[in-house]
Amino acid sequence: MVRTATVLIFIALAQQALAQGPVIGRASVIDGDTIEIAGERIRFNGVDAPESWQVCHDGNGKAYRCGQAAANALDAFLGASRPTRCEYHSRDRYRRFVGDCFRADGESVARWLVRNGHALDWPRYSRGAYAPEQAKARADRYGMWQGDFLEPWEARRLR
Repeated sequence: MVRTATVLIFIALAQQALAQGPVIGRASVIDGDTIEIAGERIRFNGVDAPESWQVCHDGNGKAYRCGQAAANALDAFLGASRPTRCEYHSRDRYRRFVGDCFRADGESVARWLVRNGHALDWPRYSRGAYAPEQAKARADRYGMWQGDFLEPWEARRLR
């Protein structure tokens, strides 16, 4: 009986994932790695941006709100090519849609965020998919890489 129930739950979850199509529309930025389209909260798959409250330090040691900077950069980036399309990957523990998102011109949002130093490759979920972009951002000292910061997952843990 337990085995049958487990199989039925697995089938139901698989069908839900298959039935979840893309979400397309005008994106509202929630923070550096989360947007909302038509009432659906969407978390970018495989990356982690600083929290809105998070403080980083620039190349001169001056503190700035890097989470706010990431959100502002994301808003400008998305606004340059609308609409945004997000392909379903999964649901997170908060029941948010986790997806791979693209601007109307086809550019990957997560890849852009990491390449410009506004988010980090999150190997726990990305399996290193954005590691080349992160290495380039770090070498060029873009975004957070211009100075010192805590990884967003570490900043949340310490808070």
